[in-house]
Amino acid sequence: MRTGMLALALGLLSLSLFPELPSDGWLLLLLCSALACLATRLWPLGCAALGLCWACWSAQQALNDRLVPALEGRTLWLEGRVIGLPSRTGQSVRFELEQPWSRRAELPQRLQLNWFDGPSIRAGERWRLAVTLQRPAGLLNPHGPDRQAQLLARRIGATGTVKAGQLLEAQAPGWRDALRQRLLAVDAQGREMALVALVLGDGAGLARDDWQVLQATGTVHLLVISGQHIGLVAGLLYVLVAGLARWGLWPRSLPWLPCACAMSLAAALAYGWLAGWGVPVQRACLMLAVVLAWRLRFRHLGASQPLLMALVAVLLFEPLAPLLPGFWLSFAAVATLVFCFSGRLGGWRPWQAWSRAQWVIAIGLLPVLLVTGLPVSLSAPLVNLVAVPWISLAVLPLALLGTVLLPLGAVGEGLLWLAGSLLHLLFEGLAVVAAWRPAWVPPALPLWAWLLVGLGAVLLLLPRGVPLRGLGGILLLALWVPRDSVPLGQIEVWQLDVGQGLAVLLRTRNHSLLYDAGPVRGDTDLGERVVLPTLRKLGLRQLDVMLISHAHADHAGGAQAVARGLPVGRVLSGEAEALPGALGAQACANDQRWEWDGVYFSLWRWPEGQGSNDRSCVLLVEAQGERLLLAGDMEAGAEQAWMAAAETTEIDWLQSPHHGSRTSSTEAFIRATAPHGVLISRGRNNGFGHPHAQVIERYRRHGLRVHDTAVEGALRLVLGSHGKVEGVGRQRRYWRNESGG
Repeated sequence: MRTGMLALALGLLSLSLFPELPSDGWLLLLLCSALACLATRLWPLGCAALGLCWACWSAQQALNDRLVPALEGRTLWLEGRVIGLPSRTGQSVRFELEQPWSRRAELPQRLQLNWFDGPSIRAGERWRLAVTLQRPAGLLNPHGPDRQAQLLARRIGATGTVKAGQLLEAQAPGWRDALRQRLLAVDAQGREMALVALVLGDGAGLARDDWQVLQATGTVHLLVISGQHIGLVAGLLYVLVAGLARWGLWPRSLPWLPCACAMSLAAALAYGWLAGWGVPVQRACLMLAVVLAWRLRFRHLGASQPLLMALVAVLLFEPLAPLLPGFWLSFAAVATLVFCFSGRLGGWRPWQAWSRAQWVIAIGLLPVLLVTGLPVSLSAPLVNLVAVPWISLAVLPLALLGTVLLPLGAVGEGLLWLAGSLLHLLFEGLAVVAAWRPAWVPPALPLWAWLLVGLGAVLLLLPRGVPLRGLGGILLLALWVPRDSVPLGQIEVWQLDVGQGLAVLLRTRNHSLLYDAGPVRGDTDLGERVVLPTLRKLGLRQLDVMLISHAHADHAGGAQAVARGLPVGRVLSGEAEALPGALGAQACANDQRWEWDGVYFSLWRWPEGQGSNDRSCVLLVEAQGERLLLAGDMEAGAEQAWMAAAETTEIDWLQSPHHGSRTSSTEAFIRATAPHGVLISRGRNNGFGHPHAQVIERYRRHGLRVHDTAVEGALRLVLGSHGKVEGVGRQRRYWRNESGG
């Protein structure tokens, strides 16, 4: 049984390794082969093949439910019912529609929509909306999250922006929405949204500062309903029944163990229903059901058996779950505890077991955090010693009890006030720890270094006295393995995927420069969310120069976040006077030149430029005869002035001026520069129409190789090697394949 389940799990998990899904013919052949193997000694191989068949079929159904490419960027009128709990961030409302309908097209079964400055939206309402639809996509940067995969795992077939809408059916709000409004109306010391997150699983309203504190201290799991909360509620009822039976207070006519298991599962399902029955909650309830079944009937099989059964159950229920980091974190945490606490000789006192649990989880999750690109909290083991019981034994019971007793008025509100007060105290303490020890974003490791770290973590988790256990600490030193250095005379160029904006990292062997820092749009600072984490994952600990071409928000918006997160030697800009004073920006000096590690840099700016775009500071980089021009947003006038001032106009690579706007990249400019290729940074289906069709036609007429961040993700070029541009999005993954198979 164990062998079959293990083979089935491996087959289900192997889907994530596939660059594309097999065709229907190959899938049918694989299914027939699997069925044939089940009747032979190769039955484990048959189980693995069956798991792979189920996973491929499920993934294909999700891909088939995506928006067809012909509808991308089009605005359609559609009707649909709001599901879940809509959330408001700043001036934008985000919500999901189920089974949308349009006269003009067939739509996916689930849409995720944003409505800027939209009205209040409630779950259960039916709306008629004008929506500009997009296929599932997201920013794609080195070692960063893949939003396209995450949307697929959630079975969202399209995203969209609402342009206008009309409420068709203003029915009474759903019970979860009504309960959320009731919780928000309670005085909870300003922690009403935290209570909503804890009770209803809706953390969208938590302030960004609160999320940063939780992330820095490794306590996000406390406010996001997960297996811990489900297990706690179930465990309380189990312990209650077991205690009554032990003290002789349980009816002898009822066997206490089946009743305890049934009541625990019922409590977990009720809490999951209250929390909206999201994917993490479903996973937790499935795992709990398997553990209770093991406790009731299969305890003789050992502690690892329920973990394997839970893994198979979760994967059969949702084969796309491995696309979400939470899947790996939850199973890794449970597997670590099972590995460290089952079958050990001797006993630990409760406080020893509790402290050891925090440290072993921190070590066990380290390889998973590294491979998923998530930050590592160095303070988490100490903080969770206090925070977990604080939430689990005090805040959560008070919050749930207060919610149940809300119909009694002052009683329920008083309990919620007390829960909010305890939450407020916790956040105050967490903020102090976060300021003292922020989260660590480790640089991405090569595969061999990651394997060493994983082996080191396993060795450290072995019992004391096992040979080579001490070697684990030495192997963890691979966390600080030096990354491959850039050869002298060459420079690594990363044009990051920041949507409708620009951020380009240039790095020689010993120096680094950031040209523009990404955009700020409303409450979204991509300098903080994308540029800064990417720089850290690429191994940067400081910047010698941050060059902001001009002061427009899509180029300069993220500069302050980058300067707060990394030491910056100096800041230069074509519009230094228009940037925040805290940056201490200096004016871009015309014809300023310098050399780093055999790579040559020169600046140029048009002092007579009338607009901000034409005052962009232009950077020319030359490495071993190969030249790159970073042109900012300069337009036709600045292009003409640059050609008149430049000693040599010919280049090899061009950062498309002004994102490919029609007012830039003139015929004369392209003819004079004669680049081999052009790098375009822009947002997918942006409202400016960048890049303009005439400009793209001009590029292609001159034989330029066009590389676009909206299509390929972040772009990498090693200037001086005379090589090709590599796009992160060009790495083959089955969810990035337009055909889906």
